[in-house]
Amino acid sequence: MIVFPNAKINIGLNITGKRPDGFHNLETVFLPVGWRDVLEFVVADEVQFTSSGILISGEPEANLVMKAYRLVQKDFSLPPLKIHLHKQIPFGAGLGGGSSDGAFMLSMLNRQFELNLSREELELYAAQLGSDCPFFIRNTPVFASGRGEMMEPVRLALNDWFILLVKPPVEVSTAKAFQRVVPQQPDISLKSLVQLPVLQWKEEVVNQFEPSVFHLYPEIEALKQRLHDLGAAYASMSGSGSCVYGLFQQLPLRWESLFPAPFLTFSQKL
Repeated sequence: MIVFPNAKINIGLNITGKRPDGFHNLETVFLPVGWRDVLEFVVADEVQFTSSGILISGEPEANLVMKAYRLVQKDFSLPPLKIHLHKQIPFGAGLGGGSSDGAFMLSMLNRQFELNLSREELELYAAQLGSDCPFFIRNTPVFASGRGEMMEPVRLALNDWFILLVKPPVEVSTAKAFQRVVPQQPDISLKSLVQLPVLQWKEEVVNQFEPSVFHLYPEIEALKQRLHDLGAAYASMSGSGSCVYGLFQQLPLRWESLFPAPFLTFSQKL
């Protein structure tokens, strides 16, 4: 069985408070985008995990794909699998690639082995893997709160817009990004702000990680400004990562040549 786990972006991100469990409450809008990995498994004589594409460091059992398999294996009798992940979504970018891989593995196991888990049950499994993982079970635009696991549908008027994502050659540590963030309740909920026309988002829809990350990595701030200079109506970091995206009514001419390697880029019409 083969699937194509996709990335996500955050439209706005507010850190609203520190939780007793050490995590933070937040509010954000998750939007799926088409930058994809490739994940495949077949039944085998023994469990095996291999990868290609972007180099994946660490032991196989530490990968969220393997963690998803082991999590479900505790409750169901699953056969040994040969699993292969072709990695194309970059790490440390705020695109949720690892979370997507883990969540897609859960959904794939559910379908292939007819486990009959509901969406709500899959989201509970996904929450054990990480805060962003439940979103990828649903994988439609949502307003998320809590740690990111509390979701409700949100409508976005983006059908006539193009998105350009640019990942510079730097990875951002989430822990470092949090160091300078001061939690605060927004005056107006992001759920309301994203209903404004996109042309008004630049002054209203913010990612609270940006000041912290820009202090550590001024080249990311410069990248955001470059997207505005190229005509983006709105540009932002995604999550706490280094990827910056811009929303355009029309993509810049020959944009591919503007961001040569080692930049990584992706674009699509929304």
